[in-house]
Amino acid sequence: MEPLSSFIIKTTPERFDAIVVGSGITGGWAAKELTERGLKTLMVERGRPVEHGVGYIGENRDPWTMPNRGKVDAQVAQEQYAIQRQCYAFDEHTQQFFNNDRDMPYSTPADRPFSWIRGNQLGGKSLMWARQSYRWSDLDFEANLKDGHGNDWPIRYADLAPWYSHVERHAGISGSKEGLAVLPDGEFLPPFEFNAVELAFKQKFDARYAPARMIMGRTANLNRATAAHLEQGRVQCQARSQCARGCSFGAYFSTQSSTLPAALKTGRLRIATNSIVHSVIYDPKTNRATGVRVIDAETMETREYHARVVMLCASTLASTAILLNSTSSAFPTGLANSSGVLGHYLTDHLWAAGADGRVEGFENEYYQGRRPTGAYIPRFRNVVDKHPLFTRGYALAGGAAREGWQAAAGKPGFGKEYKAMIRKPGPWRFGLHGQGEMLPRFENAVSLHPTRKDKWGMPLLHIDASHCDNDRKMREDMADTAANILEYLGVKDVRKTIATAEEYPPGLAIHEMGTARMGRDPKTSVLNGFNQAHDVPNLFVTDGASMASGAWQNPSLTFMALTARASAYAVDEMKAGRI
Repeated sequence: MEPLSSFIIKTTPERFDAIVVGSGITGGWAAKELTERGLKTLMVERGRPVEHGVGYIGENRDPWTMPNRGKVDAQVAQEQYAIQRQCYAFDEHTQQFFNNDRDMPYSTPADRPFSWIRGNQLGGKSLMWARQSYRWSDLDFEANLKDGHGNDWPIRYADLAPWYSHVERHAGISGSKEGLAVLPDGEFLPPFEFNAVELAFKQKFDARYAPARMIMGRTANLNRATAAHLEQGRVQCQARSQCARGCSFGAYFSTQSSTLPAALKTGRLRIATNSIVHSVIYDPKTNRATGVRVIDAETMETREYHARVVMLCASTLASTAILLNSTSSAFPTGLANSSGVLGHYLTDHLWAAGADGRVEGFENEYYQGRRPTGAYIPRFRNVVDKHPLFTRGYALAGGAAREGWQAAAGKPGFGKEYKAMIRKPGPWRFGLHGQGEMLPRFENAVSLHPTRKDKWGMPLLHIDASHCDNDRKMREDMADTAANILEYLGVKDVRKTIATAEEYPPGLAIHEMGTARMGRDPKTSVLNGFNQAHDVPNLFVTDGASMASGAWQNPSLTFMALTARASAYAVDEMKAGRI
């Protein structure tokens, strides 16, 4: 294939069939689906180009070969990455994949922090995501209607099931078929294996807590590459635990490894990098979006791109900011916002609550290599029995490992005895930590700051979100239940933890959803069930902004399925002459 630079453009008089804003998980899928269905497509990305393999500058580099031994310079981290450094994946190997907070700030109330983790390059956060991939079920799609929190989803599991299969086969999801109604099975590659402690605990847990079950986490890493994956240029996961640095093997799903090559192969894709979308261009005479206005990230020059369809895939908050900034006499509070709900109902997952402890009796057991996922207990709360203190539910994830030389290296010692000590495996530990559903609430909202602007002259996004009493009670139950399970399994010295909002503010689960939600009623939602704007029929939003609620599972697989489905629908509508 030609080098990536061959497909990158700046100014052009060409009119495209479709413009895709963003190049992360959803933008990559939109580009693939639209081009494969015959549309001449432009992908617009605010960040720099990153070529697969070539652009992964931290890959395969040991810490001792890095200028700061793998750690980002403390002053640089504080001045330029004060928010981004809170992410588990941020270090010297991955720094280039994270936004510079100094150049790209946002605002929050002083007493309600929010950590917005962003990737500012071609591929977006698909280059450093955690890759956990789970289908949602009707328990999730029906929840809003049944308990009254949020608006009714305009789709159900049956609408999305074939699209889940479609994206799973292409992306490659390793997992086990379990027959659980709460967590539907998919098109899986073989799962990764439990270690000895996890397997023993699984057997004990499953016997005691049925129908709840401990399974291996489903992940977008190729435990075994199929012929279709090999054709993409991807091979089996090497289990190096370096996924966030980029993977030249293509062993985990990313835009660069999978969807972008597929789109480029059609010859119908062009890419505009370093192009910050200011707003969507709207024609009131036709009630259609006609393109996007962009600011060159390097020169500050402005330009426009035009197309018959515009798909926003820039990420939940970025897509919402674009819509809020796209004002006109027809839409004075933001494009497609006749409902007034644009910017509202922001959610993130509840996290940072669980328990861990020491395991005895497995001193002669060890394991070989690494693994890109861990043990997982799907939701069991409020599935059959109703919890008296909160609604919705959560999963628990974690696993077992032995302390290695890194832990021993901090202990005092010298010489032969010290070397012998750090060669000896330390004690086993086992932990479980929750991920739960944050209720969608109108007051959790984003807006454009009335006075503050960024270096490109665009209004800062103001994020105002906090946890409600239901959220707090769920997090307490996560920690209590994790501790109870560990004690039943025989774990010693169990330690329960619940991080505070100051220690772990909303946003750090990196699963922002809502703010341009789909729904059945145009008066209470921005999008219909095909991610199409109620007000502007050739405008689509397929990233997390479209979600009517957050469920308890990781959302990325659902984003992919929604995007593939919306892309197919958009092409059909174009062919029928309706958009």
